[in-house]
Order: sequence, then C-alpha cells, then structure tokens
Amino acid sequence: MSTESLFDLTGRVIVVTGGSRGLGRAMVQAFAEAGASVVVASRDAASCVDVARDVADATGARTLGLGLHVGDWDALEPFVDEVERELGPVDVLVNNAGMSPVYDSAGDITEALFDKVVDVNLKGPFRLAVLVGGRMAARSGGSIINITSMGAVRPRPHILPYAAAKAGLNALTTGLAHTYGPAVRVNAIMAGTFLTDISKAWDAEVFAERSRTFALGRGGAPEEIVGTALYLASDASSYTTGAVIAVDGGQP
Repeated sequence: MSTESLFDLTGRVIVVTGGSRGLGRAMVQAFAEAGASVVVASRDAASCVDVARDVADATGARTLGLGLHVGDWDALEPFVDEVERELGPVDVLVNNAGMSPVYDSAGDITEALFDKVVDVNLKGPFRLAVLVGGRMAARSGGSIINITSMGAVRPRPHILPYAAAKAGLNALTTGLAHTYGPAVRVNAIMAGTFLTDISKAWDAEVFAERSRTFALGRGGAPEEIVGTALYLASDASSYTTGAVIAVDGGQP
C-alpha cells in the first residue's frame, strides 16, 4: 500500500459533531479534501447547512448538514438513521461537540450547568459511539475518534465539570476500543489550547504570558488538529486503538 493511499478516505462516510466551526470545521474540510463524504452536525442547523454547502463547492465532496443536540439522548438514533438514509453507513465518527460554560466559582456551579456539561461532553458521545460502533462492528470495520481535552489530565478551577467529563471520555475511549474491537478502532485526540473563535474572548496578554510556557511557545491553529485526525480516520492508523493522543504544543 502506497503512502498516499494510506490516507485516502475516498468512499467513506464521516460524521463530525460540532462540525460547523473551530476544530470541527477544520476536520470537515480536511476529510472532504481526502475524498470522504462528510456530515456536518451541530445545534445550529443553518450553520451546518452553510458549511456543508461551502465544503461541497470547494472540494466536490458529498456533504450533509444536519442540526443535532448531542446531549439529547433520544435524538441520536434518528440522527444516525438519517445519515445512513442520505449517505450510507458511517465509517468514521468524530465526537467533537463540546461545551464549557463560564462560572465564577465552584460554589456557583448549579446542577443544571453540571448536567448540561456532562450531557454534551460525555453522555452524548457515549451514546453516539455505541449506536455507531455497534453498526460498524456488524459490518466489520470503522473508526471512532473522541475529541477530549488536556483539561482531563490537568484540570483547573474554571473548567471542573468539563474536565471531569473529558476525563470520562478518555476512559470510555479505552473501554469502547475493547468493546468493539477488533473490527472497530476507537481513539481520542486530547486537544490543548487552540485559537478558535472562542479564543477571541480571552485576555490576549494573559494568554501570551501563559503560552510562553508551552514547548512550542504558542497556541495552535485549528488546521493543526488535521494531521492527527486524518491519521486516526484512515488506514494509516490500522494498528492504533484505545490510544489517547495529546496534541497540545507541549503544554506543561
């Protein structure tokens, strides 16, 4: 097998949750350029449709934009069914959707906030992985990629529910690899600090000071998640499963 063919995704159907912006948007573009048919899913259905159209126009790939609230357990099976009706069975699932609402102190975290964070970052990805993973295993092939966070192993006071949920997703990655192996590979990308649209609200001076402690001395561009995502989605990672890969610029 040639090096080029290792990363060829022609004919594969890939679902990216949280795919309309940030890291998800960068991955959608890369997968389409590699030949895949791509489903863009997020709560903002209109944005998903727009991104799907733009990617299709730019790459010629088949795309589909669908609204989806990952935290809504009952919405996930109908979503998978619709994807299969429109594009065919899912070959790669990227659980990228996430959220981390701001709070003033740990004492201000309400049950509603905690539950919302866990629903989107842990419960929904688990349910979607089980729905898709079971179907992949029945067809003897597939890849699931969970996007987690360095917060899972380096939790900070301002992201406690988020960090706990992402740590849970790291654990599920290993467990699901054994649940659906050997047919299905399940891996995680543990993302560091990326300069997406969310970063525009940060204090630039504070972040500049903090990023000097990174081995690379800076935050990441969304496109810098793409290499690892392509590796895990493609045959290049045929002997990689249950792995949690840090992509964080050497964050201490």
